[in-house]
Amino acid sequence: MASSSKRLLLTGADGFTGRYLVPALREAGWEVFGLVQSPSTSGHHIVADLMDSDALIRAIDEVRPDALIHLAAISFVGHSDPLDFYRVNMFGTMNLLSAIKSTGQSLQKIILASSANVYGNPSCGHIKEGVCPAPVNHYAMSKLAMEHMVRSHFESMNILITRPFNYTGVGQGKSFLVPKIVDHFRRGEKKIELGNLDVARDFLDVRDVAAAYVRLVESESSAEVVNICSGESVSLQQIIEMSERITGRSIEVVVNPAFVRENEIKQLSGENSRLMDKGWKRTYSFDETLRWMLTADC
Repeated sequence: MASSSKRLLLTGADGFTGRYLVPALREAGWEVFGLVQSPSTSGHHIVADLMDSDALIRAIDEVRPDALIHLAAISFVGHSDPLDFYRVNMFGTMNLLSAIKSTGQSLQKIILASSANVYGNPSCGHIKEGVCPAPVNHYAMSKLAMEHMVRSHFESMNILITRPFNYTGVGQGKSFLVPKIVDHFRRGEKKIELGNLDVARDFLDVRDVAAAYVRLVESESSAEVVNICSGESVSLQQIIEMSERITGRSIEVVVNPAFVRENEIKQLSGENSRLMDKGWKRTYSFDETLRWMLTADC
């Protein structure tokens, strides 16, 4: 970036991804200000709800950021109220962009996190950014709606949209698949209830995801969509087998029909050449990530 100023506003700074992204950004020389929904002990956290336009304007005026990374969202697909996906993920994002425009500030880069779930269940192997989206749940639909809405700002704002595929690591909530499996092995459980064992996902280490965002915010790219992914998929059955090998313990898997989602996406694997063109490289294999989660002192 041309400017020597490096003040960055990060929404969702207190979330799973944010806890890894904040130190990665600071190491790269950014002064990070977190926009959070609840009061925090951190002096660099500002409380503002995405649905409160006045609070957002005050926060942006206070920070006067050079860049913004917007991670805050409802991301758990099984969330109980479908309307919340649209309120937060779509209208919350539009409120944030409107607040920036209201302050008259011109940011060097705005990164908005969408999701690879917008692709739905395509028949192709590695999914490129040009694949036509076909969302199959409200979470994915809300993210795609957000993408369509913000495209109208591409000419006036330096916006880049990311589509992260699945990622995991120490500290992720146990409602997510890999942490659930890890938790069962760490506690020495003999049995685990899961859904379809043939479901396969493209998993990245959260530390690699943080590194990707640092690369992207410092890139010259804008008005484009970028996958954040490993380019490889791992099935649920493989995750169980790897966990058994790492821990030396076996576990009985019971397929619970209640965990088999309607419109389940069977395989999701991304193509990451656009991200790698920005100078990003994967550091951790999935085996290394899983070993970290299974053996971490936490």
